[in-house]
Amino acid sequence: MAKANNPVEDEEIYMDVETDEGTVTCSIIAIFSKMGKDYIALLPLDEKEENKDGEVWLYGYEEDSKGNSTLINLVDDEEYEIASDAFDEYLDAQEFDELVGEDDEEE
Repeated sequence: MAKANNPVEDEEIYMDVETDEGTVTCSIIAIFSKMGKDYIALLPLDEKEENKDGEVWLYGYEEDSKGNSTLINLVDDEEYEIASDAFDEYLDAQEFDELVGEDDEEE
């Protein structure tokens, strides 16, 4: 089960993820959709995980009407590739938006 901490505008949002080794606090990088499914990209922040390489965890994502979130393990390589490609597209779009924003500031 995952719990998202209360979001505050322009601040990072965190989520506690239960793993076999215990609870890991993660920063939510993005929630994005592909082919009618929602996915979430998380950056583990726990020192025990020693995430020096910036490894990102990808999960399926659902949120109920009460705002409770659920992470869903990606069960096969095909779904992982779909989520991974969608995350890459998200990052490309963010980079493009930043570049366009920089061009607007220069004018």
